[in-house]
Amino acid sequence: MSVTESSKAPTVLVVDDTPDNQLILTELLSPLYRVQSAGSGEEALAMATSTDKPDLILLDVVMPGLTGFDVCRQLKARADTRDIPIIFLTSLDATEDETRGLVLGAVDYITKPVNPSIVRVRVANHLRLKAAADFLRDQNAYLEREVTRRTAEVAAVQEVTIHALASLAEARDNETGNHIRRTQHYVKALADHLQRHPRFVDELDESTRKLLYQSAPLHDIGKVGIPDAILLKPGKLTAEEYEVIKSHTTLGRNAIQHAEDLLGLAVPFLRFAKEMAYSHQERWNGSGYPQGLQGDAIPVSARLMAVADVYDALVSPRVYKKAMPHDEAAAYIVNKRSVEFDPDVVDAFVALQSEFQAIASRFVDEFPDQHE
Repeated sequence: MSVTESSKAPTVLVVDDTPDNQLILTELLSPLYRVQSAGSGEEALAMATSTDKPDLILLDVVMPGLTGFDVCRQLKARADTRDIPIIFLTSLDATEDETRGLVLGAVDYITKPVNPSIVRVRVANHLRLKAAADFLRDQNAYLEREVTRRTAEVAAVQEVTIHALASLAEARDNETGNHIRRTQHYVKALADHLQRHPRFVDELDESTRKLLYQSAPLHDIGKVGIPDAILLKPGKLTAEEYEVIKSHTTLGRNAIQHAEDLLGLAVPFLRFAKEMAYSHQERWNGSGYPQGLQGDAIPVSARLMAVADVYDALVSPRVYKKAMPHDEAAAYIVNKRSVEFDPDVVDAFVALQSEFQAIASRFVDEFPDQHE
């Protein structure tokens, strides 16, 4: 099989409005390459933008209609043709013409009448350069795809791990069901709503909102450390038992901190997990625990979770209580505005009531004894 018949041979597009010049260049290059020819700028554009694109273009400058400069400008403006090397062929020998061509993006400039040896060498050199550039571009694209794939894998493993850990806590109390999923989506809804609020615009950028969503399921991880006799007690807790229950905030924060210490580096999403685990029981007026923080001293992540957690506790059935209707739960939240909860977070909750109801319905708990 000859070189010109091989599909692996590079394709060179010769563009010249003079048939004799086309013939000379075709005969000169065809032993080495697949050669295509065009007699006008318009024809050259059509061929260069087709599915069978050339690997290099020898382009006459002076042509009727679209000039070589026009063709070059249009090809370099397109993402799918900007990397095709263009060598200008022209009888013009003014320095400004050569400069203009190179500024437009041409890789070389050959004056007529052409020297066969120079044409072959320059075409070969620029095809080698293009092959190297294409290889690097393909490698970079491959690496970018691999980084994207690996990042997605890490994110997926991270999310599964978070839910597995959170489920350990929820498994201790099988009546909380989909609590972690509901509160996770409540927090996301609140954060998305408040992202442009003057008080929160610096705290709730896109990256932070994503991290909040990822880490929210760990807010009750400290339940793992609470004895069953207290955690699962169906009746009212004693004062001493309540103090043990309250320790789940510190236990959760310490467990996450221990995991981070084992890693030996600070992990952004674990920062918010620690905040929510430790401070989601703090209250706006300072009456919460474990530190008795007040107002803006409470981390934003914990303020969001406080509303999400209390709302879900109110509207969810437990062995010791019936589910509270949404309207009553919403009224409770509103009544505690600026008392237990950040007032602006409560306002966001009020604006998102229908979304909260939709989330509650989407992740509803089903207990067998509810139908007995």
